[in-house]
Amino acid sequence: MKKPGLLAPQFRDEDAAREHIEKQRWPDGPECPHCGLVNEATKLEPRPGSNKAVRKGVWNCRGCRKQFTVTIGSIFEDSHIPLHKWLLAIHLMASSKKGISAHQLMRNLEIGSYRSAWFMAHRIRWALTQEPIKEALDGVVEMDETYIGGKRRYTVSRATKPGERPRDFPGPFDQKAAVVSVLQRGGGVRSQYMERVTAANLRPIVEEMVAKDAHLMTDSSNVLASAGSKRKHSHVNHRAKEYVRMEDGQCITTNTIEGYFSILKRGNYGVYHHWSKKYLGQYLREFDWRYNVRRLPDMERAVIALKMTGGKRLMLRSPAQQN
Repeated sequence: MKKPGLLAPQFRDEDAAREHIEKQRWPDGPECPHCGLVNEATKLEPRPGSNKAVRKGVWNCRGCRKQFTVTIGSIFEDSHIPLHKWLLAIHLMASSKKGISAHQLMRNLEIGSYRSAWFMAHRIRWALTQEPIKEALDGVVEMDETYIGGKRRYTVSRATKPGERPRDFPGPFDQKAAVVSVLQRGGGVRSQYMERVTAANLRPIVEEMVAKDAHLMTDSSNVLASAGSKRKHSHVNHRAKEYVRMEDGQCITTNTIEGYFSILKRGNYGVYHHWSKKYLGQYLREFDWRYNVRRLPDMERAVIALKMTGGKRLMLRSPAQQN
């Protein structure tokens, strides 16, 4: 970890971190998680001359008379990791273009165990869950699918014994996870894991996320062509080595979404090395969110992520079930 003098104040100790979280999560004053009253709470302080200890950061609501802290109902609740390490972890994940592994967090932040660092990272990813889109993507929208997973580690023999039926040879995407992404050129991206990429599965995504008057661009896949048949639809033929062309003054290409996939895959292969299908949705949340705020400075991205931590508590037994 860096020396304290090189860090922003909120990263130096837990008290400063707590003040920073209160400032960002409660811009209008302390908000009671029990009754919802804002700026109607008193901070508990030890009485002069009293030996009775008072836990730091505890507020007492004057409305419902219940006590609370800024961590209640957030990803920080019931965590034994100091708050300034939480803030550092959020900053590292928000500023690392291809992500940061749990092992790296464990080493950099001096967290006691890999399991704690792993769950911490998943809590932050859960906080980065974006709200459902309120308006369909318009303008130029690119859509494509990719497949996440390493190379096959074994050789499949095609030899058969006399009298046996020839074995089915696995395809190039066998045992890989399919990811479908929809990207507004110059805007944001939304990705999701799909068990099977078919026109029937893609059509509801197009209807929900792509505006009727949008210009949809895909590759020459028959599945994508069928799913986007009710909208203005252009495609590039990758099989013929066509990747971009100009048509009526419009650049027809899927290079933008391919660029996003390159970041996603480099994070998978180079940083995390493996994503199971069970937790793939969590990692897609992280990469989608980071891409959508890519134009902001690192500190601003960290502040936005911190403001998203409320109301998104994640239990250890359920990070995959809540995808």
